[in-house]
Amino acid sequence: MIIDEEVLSGISRQLEAAYPEEACGGLLGRMVDESDVAVVEAVPLDNEREDERRRRYLIGPDAVLALERRAEKAELQVIGFYHSHPDAHALPSKSDREHAWPWYIYLIVQVQFGSATNTRAWRLTEDQEHFAPVAVDARESM
Repeated sequence: MIIDEEVLSGISRQLEAAYPEEACGGLLGRMVDESDVAVVEAVPLDNEREDERRRRYLIGPDAVLALERRAEKAELQVIGFYHSHPDAHALPSKSDREHAWPWYIYLIVQVQFGSATNTRAWRLTEDQEHFAPVAVDARESM
């Protein structure tokens, strides 16, 4: 996954500002080739979770629909979603796996004591039992 450095910095700032709660958003971009994507825009979304916001997030169906419409208008695709793990590693949780869709990339940012410290990307395997790591290649001004 190729991502513009400014987009990645914006994600980090949003997630740091939401600390100690989880925050989330959508990733818009395009296919580069059969196996790689380029993320050109991050869209902050509300964490609609009403409880356990320090350990869980929820992106509601209306937000997903609005994200799809925004992508279509910009001639982009929804590549995936991002969220923070406050004071926890950038590894998918059991809850992340249970709520993931196999065709999206999930960018997880570890926010330790209010600072983004580690960013990793994941994609659900075809059997939907595990996550496979996705390389993150941050580049200047895409």
